[in-house]
Amino acid sequence: MNMNIKILGTGCANCKTTLKLIEDVAAEKGIAVQTEKVEDIKEIMSYGVMSTPGVIVDGKLVHVGGVPSRDKIAGWLSGAASSAP
Repeated sequence: MNMNIKILGTGCANCKTTLKLIEDVAAEKGIAVQTEKVEDIKEIMSYGVMSTPGVIVDGKLVHVGGVPSRDKIAGWLSGAASSAP
């Protein structure tokens, strides 16, 4: 089953970098992910995200603001996502 990952952001450079990093780390680890870019500001705000990029992994908000580290992404992909961003 694919992990569902949403990247919340209006298309800024950090949002694009975050999406690429997630795809790269997933590919390196051989983990199937389904990524979705959410650019609608109302939908982004519905998650309580005021600073982008935001990252949702399988329905859980795991990151807000700035580009996450490769280690942090690897943790999400291994199922070690914390409940708070």
